[in-house]
Amino acid sequence: MSQIQIKELNTFSKYKSLLSELVRKDIKNKYRNSVLGVLWSLLDPLLSMIVLTIVFSTLFHRVHDYPVYYLSGQLTYNLFRSGSTQAMKSLVGSANIWKSVYVPKYLYVLSSVLSNFVTFLFSLIILFGIMLVLRVDFTVYMIFASLPILIILIMAFGAGLILGTLNVFFRDVEHLYSVFCLMLMYAMPIFYPADILPAQFKFIQTYNPLFYLLTCMRDCFYYGKLYSLTEILIPTVAAFVLLGIGIILLRKYQDRFILYV
Repeated sequence: MSQIQIKELNTFSKYKSLLSELVRKDIKNKYRNSVLGVLWSLLDPLLSMIVLTIVFSTLFHRVHDYPVYYLSGQLTYNLFRSGSTQAMKSLVGSANIWKSVYVPKYLYVLSSVLSNFVTFLFSLIILFGIMLVLRVDFTVYMIFASLPILIILIMAFGAGLILGTLNVFFRDVEHLYSVFCLMLMYAMPIFYPADILPAQFKFIQTYNPLFYLLTCMRDCFYYGKLYSLTEILIPTVAAFVLLGIGIILLRKYQDRFILYV
């Protein structure tokens, strides 16, 4: 292990209590002035599921237990989208703090991803509840969903580092990314079967690492089986590539942030 890596680990250990406080702060800010507070993390996927089940369950009648099919995909997408979006805004949003007190800037990005992970855990309650109602089997393979979830978090962290760094210099990144996320949502088989996509558009799935993670999550929760090595290996490589690029960009440009915020 290099001296730089050892230094980074020591720094992380030094600031891990601060990271915990930042996660709590992010969660509080997310539901500030909200009457229902954290209950929205339960109601949001539940209400979306009800609406889309009514609209699409008859259209895609060959998808049995449609609510579980939809939720297993939507929660996967939301974990990445919400984590990466909040992480993108974290560096600019916390500028008043890091301009006054030194804190490793990656902690703000990481805390945003982790706070959304906490919200995701609450959302899983809805998924488990619907599985109970529809009598979908709880299998041992659900335990293996922890790996694709971890990969999603790494991917969101890497994307957040890249987007957060760019967002300091170009604030239009936030608007462009919201459009990208909307396109990404419709390009992924969240509320429709993957096999209805025409052959000429299959590349959208083939070259989308998040699609493989969605497939892994559905294998664990919906189909009750273990995902293949290929399905988990492709997004794992993509996640660490994003993370590597994000770390390089942040290290290279973080000293110039103060000139743009």
